[in-house]
Amino acid sequence: MLFPDKTTRHLFFTGKGGVGKTSIACATAVHLADSGASVLLVSTDPASNLSQVLGVEITGDKPVPIPAVGGLMALNIDPEAAARAYRDRIIGPVRNVLPPETVRKMEEELSGACTTEIAAFDEFTSLIGGGEDGDGHDHVIFDTAPTGHTLRLLKLPTAWTGYLDGNTSGATCIGPLAGLEKQRDLYRRAVSILADAERTTVFLVTRPRRAPLREAGRTSKELRDLGITNQRLIVNGCMPGESSNDPLARAMVEWDNAAMAELPPELEPLPRTSLPLKPMNIVGVETLRGMFDDNEALPPSQNPAIRATLPENLSDATLTKMVDGIEADGKGLVMVMGKGGVGKTTIAAAIAMELARRGHAVHLSTTDPAAHVVDAVNGVVEKLHVSRIDPEVETARYRESIMKANGKGLDEAGLALLEEDLRSPCTEEIAVFQAFSRTIRESQKKFIIMDTAPTGHTLLLLDATGSYHREILRNAKEGARVTTPMMRLQDTSQTKMILVAHAETTPVHEAASLQEDLRRAGIEPWGWVINASLAAAGPTDPLLATRAHGELEQIEKVHGSLANRLAIVPWMPWEPVGAEKLHSLVSARTSE
Repeated sequence: MLFPDKTTRHLFFTGKGGVGKTSIACATAVHLADSGASVLLVSTDPASNLSQVLGVEITGDKPVPIPAVGGLMALNIDPEAAARAYRDRIIGPVRNVLPPETVRKMEEELSGACTTEIAAFDEFTSLIGGGEDGDGHDHVIFDTAPTGHTLRLLKLPTAWTGYLDGNTSGATCIGPLAGLEKQRDLYRRAVSILADAERTTVFLVTRPRRAPLREAGRTSKELRDLGITNQRLIVNGCMPGESSNDPLARAMVEWDNAAMAELPPELEPLPRTSLPLKPMNIVGVETLRGMFDDNEALPPSQNPAIRATLPENLSDATLTKMVDGIEADGKGLVMVMGKGGVGKTTIAAAIAMELARRGHAVHLSTTDPAAHVVDAVNGVVEKLHVSRIDPEVETARYRESIMKANGKGLDEAGLALLEEDLRSPCTEEIAVFQAFSRTIRESQKKFIIMDTAPTGHTLLLLDATGSYHREILRNAKEGARVTTPMMRLQDTSQTKMILVAHAETTPVHEAASLQEDLRRAGIEPWGWVINASLAAAGPTDPLLATRAHGELEQIEKVHGSLANRLAIVPWMPWEPVGAEKLHSLVSARTSE
């Protein structure tokens, strides 16, 4: 059952992008309001589409009533606006006091994902910890909850003063800690409520796929370690078992079953609800009211007899054509980027394999702990060298070096805060990039394909702190011609950034945000890959055919306004493992 007999006041829905958090949170809000409760629905998702889903324009900083659902109000917290306000509050008092270079460094330190997360948390702590907007409602539902990293950081208020005394920069991944002092009591109360099983339930939303299930398992453990134990699991988008004879549909059922058979041990004891894959976008109150029902029939407005057809000008948008463009320079660095679960490792391995197949020396480096695709390719294709970077090992090495350099003189509380700061997402990204940087020089002689690359924020942060680039320029002899790693990354003839996404609203939005992040660092992404596209595969199963039709809007958005060049890879009914399967992926064309 999705709804227990006793539903807590605070409900959090969290999970990887694109798993359906917003739809499920909205459907839950409608269900509870229809049951007679007063409900406030709050979204902190940067890709929030509450207005579209509920059919009401939700703007401003006050809750908006939903006319079609008595007792329901909704509020959109804009994380980017919250982050700007947070930065202004922190930097404003010192903007005209400190040197411009120091201010710029502070601004970059406050431009990462951690800052956006803490700023959004800053906004909705009032809804949890005693703010007036949350008062009077039977339930407050949050779409996108804070991570364990943020909650751990907020549980360390006693360390702030001691840490500031020993920290010359007075900054962490979320900026100067002094900016949090005024919120200390409110944060403490909010974290306490989150850990109270009588008042809060956390719903871990996932898909029946290995990557999002692993992510849900990690999140569950992190929250449990923080004392947040009232958790429930929602497996969204399960392919109905009685599917048609369409090979794509049959393959999806098999993949779902295989992933669920390997359910992470952290998720095994949780109450679990499985929701079927829906044929349509979940838009409108009436559709939300049927969200938790089984699929009985396709909506009349969706005609599965009309198969999704890609525009003619995209018929040759193949990975082969993209590899042709990469090959033209004869060597160089290719960074394959994107959010988890979109197939970065597969695309990186396919590009590397194809270049090696064409006779080029290629080094493929990946941070994927499983790296099954890479293992399958290794030793099979001549001229292809494969290496694997372990993020945990590299991050531990980086943390140790920072603790050794900066931990001297700190008291126990200060050390605890420094250790927590080094558990931020930025830390792993920097540590992995340092490991990657050892191979960058090779790109002057061969092709280097990197799976999982740093964001623009990380590159700018490294640049601003003098980790490279500025340090090289500063020490260069007058008149000397210098090429720094940052310059190579900004030069598309030497480095090609490729963004990977699925043809769905959230993955496309997240990839577009990543593109803007890179542009802020002076890096223009070279191309996009729409991976595992149903529209390109041409399924005959009614449910999948209808979903394929829904992809067309996002594909047109990427092609028309986001991508300099685009490749579309069809969804395949087999796992892309091994040289031959990867070659088939590269050469695959869209279904006619």
